[in-house]
Amino acid sequence: MAAPYAFRFAFQSVLREKWINLLSTLTIATGLLIITFAVFSVYNIDAATKKLPEKFFMMLYLEDNLHGQGLENVINTLRKDNAVETVRYISREDALKELKGTLKDANYVLEGLGENPLPDSIELKLKKEAVSPETAKRLATDAKKIKGVNEVEYGEKFLSSIHSIKVGLKIIVLTLIIITSAGIIFVCYSTVKILFYRRTDEIETYKLLGATRGFVRAPFIIEGALIGTAGGLLSLIGIISFYYMVLLKLSLTIPLFKAILFPTNIFLLLPVTGLFLGITGATIALGRLRF
Repeated sequence: MAAPYAFRFAFQSVLREKWINLLSTLTIATGLLIITFAVFSVYNIDAATKKLPEKFFMMLYLEDNLHGQGLENVINTLRKDNAVETVRYISREDALKELKGTLKDANYVLEGLGENPLPDSIELKLKKEAVSPETAKRLATDAKKIKGVNEVEYGEKFLSSIHSIKVGLKIIVLTLIIITSAGIIFVCYSTVKILFYRRTDEIETYKLLGATRGFVRAPFIIEGALIGTAGGLLSLIGIISFYYMVLLKLSLTIPLFKAILFPTNIFLLLPVTGLFLGITGATIALGRLRF
């Protein structure tokens, strides 16, 4: 009898106090949408940066006239490093050919150079899991110590900036999620507390009839769960509408938006997240009440 009563009481309370519950539901949905967009941003930035290791190379420019055993020693030393995946020697002639191929129709800028100004070089590709500012810096420092290596370039500032932006954004998003989640819990907490005080007379009657604390608390916890779940469902509808009405239309005209990923499996957790936060808020509210 207790369970059917608790659900009936909760649904009646939701309908009776529809404006308070509607306002709470909309507030929760807004909060969950903020969290969703934050996660959406980090997910896409993380996915984009994971592709960087495939395109990351280090260039080692060699001293003039480094051939034979000296060159072999440099290559063998580099291959011994656990962070290195491939080592490719590029002669100055091959480097010039590649440069001309890159310039294509603009290779007229190379006319009149006379002697090939490009040095012999070695292209290093790091293993995916090893691509980081720390590893690249350590490898560059070690490479400069090898006899025959004149200079090392690897885009240190770019790699460090990408890493810093990624870490900084994750910290900001995590902070935003914590603050917004706390706000949603507070909304559920306040709503359940208000609803409880509005039904004080009924609760006192139940207590006189011998109702237990669990019997009294159950409907309010269910109501908190209903409000949270409704907010989660609304936010899910909102993010799906945003995807189909905004992102898909933009991707038809702006190719850049085609690269944006939409993690459906994550967003489907929104109702569950709302349910959890709703129950948490209701439980905290009832735990602070004396009855």
